Amino acid sequence: MNWRKSTYSGGGEGNTCVEIAELRSRIAVRDSKAPARAPLTFTPPAFTALVDHLKEHPWSEARLPG
Repeated sequence: MNWRKSTYSGGGEGNTCVEIAELRSRIAVRDSKAPARAPLTFTPPAFTALVDHLKEHPWSEARLPG
């Protein structure tokens, strides 16, 4: 698989981000800090819906309760 990192990855070694790989009929997503773990896979329409949702409802640690 040809993984590429998010353009929003943090500084340093750039390992605080997600990576994606385009497969024949799916898009794979993995945590760059744990590349040996199994990736999540989505159909292209489901991946687009996920990205659109994240753009509309950004998540950050600052918003976690506690």
